[in-house]
Amino acid sequence: MPAVTARRKESRSALQPSCAYDAVVIGSAAYYFHWMRKATEFVRRNRAALAARPVWLFSSGPLGTKTIDGQGRDVCAVTVPKEIEEFREAIQPRDHRVFFGVLVRDKLGFAHRLLLKLPVNRDGAIFPLGDFRDWSDIEAWAGKIGQALKDSAGEAELPRENGALIAR
Repeated sequence: MPAVTARRKESRSALQPSCAYDAVVIGSAAYYFHWMRKATEFVRRNRAALAARPVWLFSSGPLGTKTIDGQGRDVCAVTVPKEIEEFREAIQPRDHRVFFGVLVRDKLGFAHRLLLKLPVNRDGAIFPLGDFRDWSDIEAWAGKIGQALKDSAGEAELPRENGALIAR
């Protein structure tokens, strides 16, 4: 059975429909229920190429340690970025997951650092600082993607074009 090899695409430019990638995993930080502009533009610009192969999407966004909000809802479920519904229709990703994110003061711009000082954010109530990523959850999700790719590589009925898997 062939191994799964992951490669990072350094360029945010066009992804050619005939490229050698069998599958694509795309993620973005989410900010106020939206993906970052560059990631959103990449998906929109490469819609045809992405629709032609298996794609998995992820968002990194919620901060803090509470997994349930004040209304009893799953925090990851209620923070799905607005673009994801559009992407589900356009490229039909195999999955989309929301993972908890990270907020580091030193990486924020001046205006965002001022928001941290607002009285409403006393003790990080609104914008808690820290790394809230659950690496075991992220690794388990990535493992499922790898397993799905290994399983599909052995299935003769999967359609291929120029050696790349075509998404169903």
